[in-house]
Amino acid sequence: MAHHPHEPRDDRHTLGQGHAPGATHGDGQGHSHGHGHGHGHGHGHGQDTDIDWAEMAPHLEAQAELFTPLYERALSWLGREVTEPGLIVDVGSGPGVVSCLFAETFSGARVTAVDGSAPLLERARQRADRLGYGDRFDTLAGELPDVLAELDYPADLLWAGRSLHHLGDQRAALAAFAERLAPGGTLAIMEGGLPTRFLPRDLGFGRPGLEARLDALQEEWFARMRADLPGCVEEAEDWAALLGAAGLKHARTRSFLLDLSAPASDRARAYVAASLSRLRDVFGDALGSDDRAVLDRLLDPRDEAGVHRRADVFVLAAHTVHTAVKPVQ
Repeated sequence: MAHHPHEPRDDRHTLGQGHAPGATHGDGQGHSHGHGHGHGHGHGHGQDTDIDWAEMAPHLEAQAELFTPLYERALSWLGREVTEPGLIVDVGSGPGVVSCLFAETFSGARVTAVDGSAPLLERARQRADRLGYGDRFDTLAGELPDVLAELDYPADLLWAGRSLHHLGDQRAALAAFAERLAPGGTLAIMEGGLPTRFLPRDLGFGRPGLEARLDALQEEWFARMRADLPGCVEEAEDWAALLGAAGLKHARTRSFLLDLSAPASDRARAYVAASLSRLRDVFGDALGSDDRAVLDRLLDPRDEAGVHRRADVFVLAAHTVHTAVKPVQ
């Protein structure tokens, strides 16, 4: 299970499983789906599961950009199955970092970024124009999955990177995704993996195992976030079975690693500091005083033991992609 605030939600709503409070949904993606009800930027005791995705945009972009090597490997793997797609749809695209990677990887494809947040889609459009993909890049704003009915034609590849878990009825959403696929088209969802790690278990001060304790709090937050979603349906996370229930065949699964070893780059350190700062804000009151003090030291840019200076900071993450194909009638 990888439902952690300091993990990427694909370039999307970066919250934990990322998509959670520490915000690394994502893949760096933005998972706002227009429910009029956010999914996770908690405060205080971490009881609030509302997320302001537009406010999260800079962090989502930074996260997705840092995780680009992982996404590139995932897209390369997809490219061996999906050859010369005409339309790629990025569901829950957020600010469009991964959408633009699709445009780069599949140079003959048209890419449509779909999200519930118009401000995030505007950033996606600006990114595509800046990178030279604007002539084959579209955006579609609205509530998922219903807004997919507005697509002009079926997708050859539909990607949902750490966004599906922000929809209350995941089984129904997968069926809606499958309906928008062309015969022979591929649905790819990025869900699950392992918690992201930034630090050694023993920091040399405080009680060892800080990140594991933060994981436990994030799992509790993720369960509350899911329960708060409109129309929430509890579902065993057997993604191959759920893809099969949506009428898709030939399910495959593969995990992809991001391994930015120590000593971390300045960009990686900035991401680690931002992620830990969000976790401190969200879960500070739920942590013991000793762990709060450790986080305060880690976040102090003047402290040699903090993440801005210590030599053993790294970023290690694993995200899992599940694919299946719509049968040709």
